[in-house]
Amino acid sequence: MHKFIVLFTLILLAISCKQSPNKTDAWPLEKAGNWYTAKGWLRGCNFIPSTAVNQLEMWQKETFDTATINRELGYAEGIGYNSVRVFLHHLVWKLDAKGFKNRINNYLTIAEKHHISTIFVFFDDCWDSTYHFGNQPAPRTGIHNSGWIQDPGLAIYQQPKLTDTLEHYVKDILSTFKNDPRILMWDLYNEPGNSGNGTHSLTLLKEVFRWAREVNPSQPLTSGLFTYTLPELNDFQLKHSDIISYHNYFSDTAQKETIASLKTFGRPVICTEYMARILGSRFDNVMPLLKKEHVGAYNWGLVKGKTNTIFAWDVPVVDGKEPAVWFHDIFYEDGRPYDSTELRLIKSLTQKL
Repeated sequence: MHKFIVLFTLILLAISCKQSPNKTDAWPLEKAGNWYTAKGWLRGCNFIPSTAVNQLEMWQKETFDTATINRELGYAEGIGYNSVRVFLHHLVWKLDAKGFKNRINNYLTIAEKHHISTIFVFFDDCWDSTYHFGNQPAPRTGIHNSGWIQDPGLAIYQQPKLTDTLEHYVKDILSTFKNDPRILMWDLYNEPGNSGNGTHSLTLLKEVFRWAREVNPSQPLTSGLFTYTLPELNDFQLKHSDIISYHNYFSDTAQKETIASLKTFGRPVICTEYMARILGSRFDNVMPLLKKEHVGAYNWGLVKGKTNTIFAWDVPVVDGKEPAVWFHDIFYEDGRPYDSTELRLIKSLTQKL
């Protein structure tokens, strides 16, 4: 879910990181391995209801759409998905902490009904760096993720005391749900350094891991690698994640190289973002590989909706006409599949046929 080059291989980086003397507080390898073994093969998607243009519209009281969440997680359950990845946003908590936590609990109740666990994401460096509470912008015609917002975005540089707020936010959410079995894992920072932030994001990355370790949730912590151009951030992510996660939107060959390099660390590996059809990352070539390698598989997108992720990252469609080949997503809003052959393949891999 980004506009930059995703990582192809981390072989050299893995070697350099393994030789690094930096202290790590990640789970012991045995604990991480036992946790992963008990979960079986994790497969699912990055989820936002089709009626939400961004994280705020998903979680604000006025637009929290349980009917759509229930219906669309039902689509996921129907194809054998057992987990989803969902983005939070600190602004909802800042203005209504109790209500936000209640809505998270309601969401988790719905997901559990569909036998689906959740990875929650705290911070994010992708797309719009500014945001506001209240009514969210309508989708811009034919533009991928036109309303998606970063967290905390530019505000971290403009508001000196925001770090204190973010610490209270992270610790409150983690403390509330630290032993909740419906939550699979905490993804503390999505693509740190993206959108030109570079190593400036390292400070918050280090802080959010420190805050989370102080709470010490029962669920593992991670932050996914997405580019080889930020080795300092990669080094920290690899050393401090209990479970290694990564993003790769390219072919099965690129996936295979990445998996091989990341497995040298001896930790479980989960791909928390993949599947961009026109880039060569498809269900038919990548998902079978992830299953074979016992790598968790979370494609981007479930239902065509306000995020406009059927359109490609940097290819605006001025008239908004549906592209012949969708970039992301699996279903139309009414539950019809974009590609019935593709759906049969997914079901065969998840043993839902």
